[in-house]
Amino acid sequence: MHIEPGIIDAARLTGANLAAAGLLATQARGLIRAPHHIVQQVVKTLLAASVFSVLMQVWHLPVGPSELHLIGATTVYLLFGFTPTLLGFGLGLLLQALLFEPQDLLHLGVNTLSLGLPLVAMHASFGRRLFAVNAAERFTLLRVLRLDAVYYAGVVAMVGFWLLLSSDAFAVADWARWALAYMPVVLLEAMLSFIAVTVIGRWRRHAPVQLYTELGRLHLA
Repeated sequence: MHIEPGIIDAARLTGANLAAAGLLATQARGLIRAPHHIVQQVVKTLLAASVFSVLMQVWHLPVGPSELHLIGATTVYLLFGFTPTLLGFGLGLLLQALLFEPQDLLHLGVNTLSLGLPLVAMHASFGRRLFAVNAAERFTLLRVLRLDAVYYAGVVAMVGFWLLLSSDAFAVADWARWALAYMPVVLLEAMLSFIAVTVIGRWRRHAPVQLYTELGRLHLA
C-alpha cells in the first residue's frame, strides 16, 4: 500500500499530510475527553502500533507502483479497537519511516490515509456490530473475511485514487496487477486474525487481557 516516491507531486503530498493529521487529531481528541481511560487507550495504541509494525516488517513485496504487506488490520482492530488501531497505524508508519525507510516520511500522510480511511469504512459498516453492547453477531471466520474484504477493498481504492492523481500513466495501468496480487494476502490475513483472536480470547477473563484488549466485548464462542 506504499506509493513509490516520485509518483505524487509535492502539493498533493502536503494536502494528504494535512488530511491525515486531521483524521488522527479527531481520535486523539477523543482520548483527552475521557481521561479516566487514557492510560488504557495509550497502552492499546502502543500495542497496536507494535503488532502492526512487526507484521509490516515480517513480509513485504514490491509489486508495480506499490507493495504487498501483511498489514494485520483486522487482527489489530479486533484485539485493540478502532481508536487505538487508527492511532497505532499513524504511529507505526512514523516509526517505520524513521527507523527503516526515511523516504517514506514524504508519503506519511498518503500512507496513513491509505490505511486509516479503509479502517473507518470497515468500522462503520460491519466492525462496530461485533463490539455492540447487545451484540447479536457472534465472532466467526466468515465475519472476519467480511471485515477483511471491506478493508482491503478500501486500501485498493485508496491506492487507485492516489495513482489517478499522479502524473504517471503507467502507474495506473499497474494498479490492477497489484490489486489482483493482494487477493491471497487478504485470505491469509483473515485466517491469521481468526486464529489470533480465538487463541488470545481464551484468556479474555484475565486482568491484562481485559484491560488492554477489546476481546471482552466480542461475542466469542
